[in-house]
Amino acid sequence: MFIHFFKEGANTKMHNVLLIVNPVSGTGIFKQKIWKILEIYSAAGITTNVMFTGKRGDAAKFAKNCPAKIETVICAGGDGTLNEVISGLMENPKPHKLGYIPVGTTNDLATSLGISKDPIKAAKDILEGNTIKIDIGFFSGKYFNYVASFGAFTEASYNTPQSAKNVLGHFAYVLEGIMSLANIRPYNVKFSFDDTVLTGDFIFAAISNTTSMGGILKLNDTLVALNDGKFELLVVKNPQNLVQFQKILSDIMTQNFSGDLVQLFHTSKITIECNEQIDWTLDGEHHLSNKIEEIENISQAINLIVPPEQK
Repeated sequence: MFIHFFKEGANTKMHNVLLIVNPVSGTGIFKQKIWKILEIYSAAGITTNVMFTGKRGDAAKFAKNCPAKIETVICAGGDGTLNEVISGLMENPKPHKLGYIPVGTTNDLATSLGISKDPIKAAKDILEGNTIKIDIGFFSGKYFNYVASFGAFTEASYNTPQSAKNVLGHFAYVLEGIMSLANIRPYNVKFSFDDTVLTGDFIFAAISNTTSMGGILKLNDTLVALNDGKFELLVVKNPQNLVQFQKILSDIMTQNFSGDLVQLFHTSKITIECNEQIDWTLDGEHHLSNKIEEIENISQAINLIVPPEQK
């Protein structure tokens, strides 16, 4: 569905924007806010072209085929919609500038960047915000914005029903994550990066560019830079007994990565080898891996608008 909305108004540094909306993201509350946002943009002299997604893949198609006259693409949706929009933009030689109105249930990248969860404030911040460059990940022909992960907690992203997400919000992810602990299984994996090789049985691994993963796991913002050309690789080895399992939980909660069970590394390219296929999630969406994978950081690939108070 396409809507063209324009009214003469004050001068602004943006004149033509494409607003890509996932109408079923989160609780659907954005549908009640969109007309107010259009009024705000109209008063600022902005021509707003609105496109609503109807199925998976629409957001990527809209972003990829965005006309050159559009100065900024704005995504209104959750982490999955944002992944699609950025994936579409990355198919262009010169991706459009990106604004984000987070209306999903978790919104990890928005949390990392301090983008408001209030759609009206997020929309206003796009008008006055600062533009930063962020890194994008490339995994087996697919792009990811903030995390590729497998193992414990990971399935919570794609196993939690949309109805539960809408009713329970973020708590639905937490419940599903806790339940997944009862079904933990290790993968025998070899990680190769820089001059380091890690081998062993792992119950969790995340290649991330964020301070929040699924709203469940957190990294201190002093450990993460979203535009340094490097991922944070977090790995958790398979515990041999209950004492080790409790130590893992403690290390994750206190962000102690100096032990043998939970480790954190920084790298720009990783080769992952496993003798079986692994169920991964890329920004919360399911992905079945090959037995050998190359994951690469595409440094400062996207120009993203952040709130004016963010540096």
